[in-house]
Amino acid sequence: MKIDLTDTTASKINKALVQGRREIGTPAVGMVLTMVIVTDEENAYDSIKAAEEASREHPSRTLVVIKRTARTPRDRQGNRLDAEVRVGSDAGTGETVILRLHGEVGKHADSVVLPLLLPDAPVVVWWPVEAPDDPAKDPLGALAARRITDLYADEDPLKALDRRAASYAPGDTDLAWTRLTPWRSMLAAALDQARADIVSAAVESEAENPSAELLARWLGSRLGVQVERVTTGGPVVTAVRLGTAGGDIRIDRPEGPLATLTLPGQPERTLALKVRSTAELIAEELRRLDADEMYAVALRGDTAEIGRAPKADKSPPAPKETPAPVGTGAPAVKKNAKASKESVDHA
Repeated sequence: MKIDLTDTTASKINKALVQGRREIGTPAVGMVLTMVIVTDEENAYDSIKAAEEASREHPSRTLVVIKRTARTPRDRQGNRLDAEVRVGSDAGTGETVILRLHGEVGKHADSVVLPLLLPDAPVVVWWPVEAPDDPAKDPLGALAARRITDLYADEDPLKALDRRAASYAPGDTDLAWTRLTPWRSMLAAALDQARADIVSAAVESEAENPSAELLARWLGSRLGVQVERVTTGGPVVTAVRLGTAGGDIRIDRPEGPLATLTLPGQPERTLALKVRSTAELIAEELRRLDADEMYAVALRGDTAEIGRAPKADKSPPAPKETPAPVGTGAPAVKKNAKASKESVDHA
């Protein structure tokens, strides 16, 4: 069911939601969170579709914020709020409200969204494109327990990654990091089987790939080795290599949904490692709304420049027990098989 409202208010939108639920025979609200999507007209359809698919696992009220620019005489007439309310089969398993903000109203999106949030339920804000440099200080981001961005949508993802590292706050996450979950799980399983000292590491991917850069920083931080970045034809991350004295631990996925796992002294194995859809990524992020500490570790890393030799250290010798990197809350990583495995498992 769809209800269109022109030049409306938050109060009228709430009444339309109640009316829609009554007409389809489901007056009770069984949603677990509010998802706020900040996007433009061009990307609104795909974003709404992904959110509706994710709502099958996490029933939610989805508020889509679209700031409209004046393109017609009607748009230039003044400030107003238009809304489209969707309930029932037109909104997945929750409710969807598409908010189009015209004129000065667009500068106060948080005031429009606030009365529409579900009471006593967590708020998640997702920017499919054009995310702010500091999501936690954005007026809409300040309302949320979880803030989701996507480095793949940025024109210069590696520069955007550095900006995310500088402005990180607990609750921030990025879909470029979420895409690495299967890789991290397989690396943890591989280190569990191949008990050997990790002496080197390399990540292979297409050029300027933010997921590969996050993976390299994470491995360098948790395993205590320099990580080489190797550019390939892609698509996305194509291989990870961990060097040991007995041979390489390697996960290779040149293309397609299958990858090959190679362990020293063992036959090759074929693993499922597909590129997941945006809906699957969003659903994963909604499963946990606490701070993603490993994302913070991956953003900062322990080395300023991955893959380059560190500068000579002229400082006094460090104590035997090296403290953990600031903010990780994890013990220092030692170069042995047990520490390597536990470090990767921590993700």
